[in-house]
Amino acid sequence: MTARSTSPSDIGEIPSGSMRKATFASCVGTTIEFYDFFIYATAAALVFPTVFFPALGPTAGVVASFATLGVAFVARPVGSVVFGHFGDRIGRKRSLVMTLLIMGLATTLIGFLPGSATLGVVAPIILVLLRAAQGFAVGGEWAGATLLTAEHAPAGRRGRYAVYPQLGPALGFMLSSVTFLVTGGLFGNTNQTFLDYGWRIPFIVSIALVVVGLWARNSVTETPEFQRARAAAENHAGTPRVSPLVDVVRNQPRDILLAAGGITMQYSFFYMGTAFLTSYGTSPSGMGLSRSTVLSIGILASVMFGAATIVAGRASDRFGRRPVITTSCVSGLVWSLVLFPLLGLGGPFAFATGLTVLLVIFGICFGPVGAFLPELFETRFRYTGAGLAFSLGGVLGGGVVPLVAPVLSTSFGGMAVGGMLAATALVSLVCVRALPETKDRDVADGTTTGQHA
Repeated sequence: MTARSTSPSDIGEIPSGSMRKATFASCVGTTIEFYDFFIYATAAALVFPTVFFPALGPTAGVVASFATLGVAFVARPVGSVVFGHFGDRIGRKRSLVMTLLIMGLATTLIGFLPGSATLGVVAPIILVLLRAAQGFAVGGEWAGATLLTAEHAPAGRRGRYAVYPQLGPALGFMLSSVTFLVTGGLFGNTNQTFLDYGWRIPFIVSIALVVVGLWARNSVTETPEFQRARAAAENHAGTPRVSPLVDVVRNQPRDILLAAGGITMQYSFFYMGTAFLTSYGTSPSGMGLSRSTVLSIGILASVMFGAATIVAGRASDRFGRRPVITTSCVSGLVWSLVLFPLLGLGGPFAFATGLTVLLVIFGICFGPVGAFLPELFETRFRYTGAGLAFSLGGVLGGGVVPLVAPVLSTSFGGMAVGGMLAATALVSLVCVRALPETKDRDVADGTTTGQHA
């Protein structure tokens, strides 16, 4: 790759103002997109079994509700390929504007969707389609947002700056918990009112947040590394261009698969915390806690999760990406086997401890990933490669685990769910140890991962 010899001065050093705009735009954007994504997860635990699947009964209704949650993870790899293609060809910024618009529209439409009592079987079908649109958008969101900061960040501090888009899930989970807590308080005197109208408000107000996100993203400049890659491509205009998907699969298939396996645990831990444990905590057959108690604990846990993400991301600049992520995997393996015996003690304190530690362990893994995955791949297919690896990890960890968990819990008890979580932690540990360290890598060097092991 000859990008360095062709790069003009205006894509050299990164002004501090551009860095601030990039971190703000990436953080605001991912917060909004994950807020949209996680209000669905909260509603899937608290509302959708009754509103969209009332005929199935309590247990089957929860399983069906979480099945719609998993649809998004099937759509994610498709989104990562489509938006990755555009992100690697026309720019990170433009692709991110598209993902935000699609997510905002799908989320708002869910807020206006009538339930099964009005539309019958058509209602859950439309819900699934809108959920798939959410997954499609998020599939392209994460990689673009992390590249926006990682490719703007100075060498040696990518871990520090790449945590800003990584704060999106923590802030999004906090906002979703707050909005459901407020709407539950406003309509909580009659539970039917909340089921009819209250749950819709967090979805509908999403459109206002999207406007803020679009403003933030339109104010940021394209990343220097993409500009260098585009300049190099223009200097070789006569050379046939290979699709970014074909290019990354041809050159780094091992890294895609290992990276996907390496983040399987983080998906399973986060969606267990934000979806399954929300249902388990409020269910009479689970812990029987009030909705307000569970949501309040979720706000506290999200604060601790965000703090862990920041600390871990910065620590990865000093100690390396792999050691920090390995610490998370080992801790997750142990905590998986402790979690449900702890929850079996009952009470808000046990639930708060279980959820908070679960999300903190996830944050320790998630913090370095914002720099780790982009550093694994070459600039010309970085958006596609990082996004595809991230999305494929979600198919197992975020799609299958929340779907299977209610069945395991009902049939075999909580320890079976803990065993499944431990298995995902072991898979991630093995895969991460098989990947190279990347913290000292030059993201503009254009060489393959294998040459930097």
